[in-house]
Amino acid sequence: MANVNVSLTVNGQQQTVSVDSSETLLWMLRDRLGLTGTKYGCGIEQCRACSVLVNGQLEKACDYDVTSAAGKSVTTIEGLSADLSNKLQQAWITEQVPQCGYCQSGMLMAATALLASTPKPTDAQIDSAINNICACGTYARVRLGIKRAAGML
Repeated sequence: MANVNVSLTVNGQQQTVSVDSSETLLWMLRDRLGLTGTKYGCGIEQCRACSVLVNGQLEKACDYDVTSAAGKSVTTIEGLSADLSNKLQQAWITEQVPQCGYCQSGMLMAATALLASTPKPTDAQIDSAINNICACGTYARVRLGIKRAAGML
């Protein structure tokens, strides 16, 4: 495979990164930019621990071709806020959502995408949108966190 330069915006900052053309967005974010909040889970787009926003749309970075991200805006968990002031992060803290925490960056990104499209989601809409795998089973607290961030509690 050949190295290519990919220019994109990551968490509001313009980046140009030299990558192998077969590299995924996940490994570019983690290995080249040091943004390790986006997690590697299953590698087959099932667990969604690797979820990020690409041009505002939820994407699974583990199988997202990094060259497809050229010219686009990528938001990772680190891009929500530098000081945990994001309303979802605050709600996660208030509701004590995480247990082990491994899946939580992907959950927060999925919740961010949900609230961007559906500011006051129903339980059914939350259940449909948040299909990340959480081994600790914090789904009820995730639902509460989303409702708190939406101003519904």
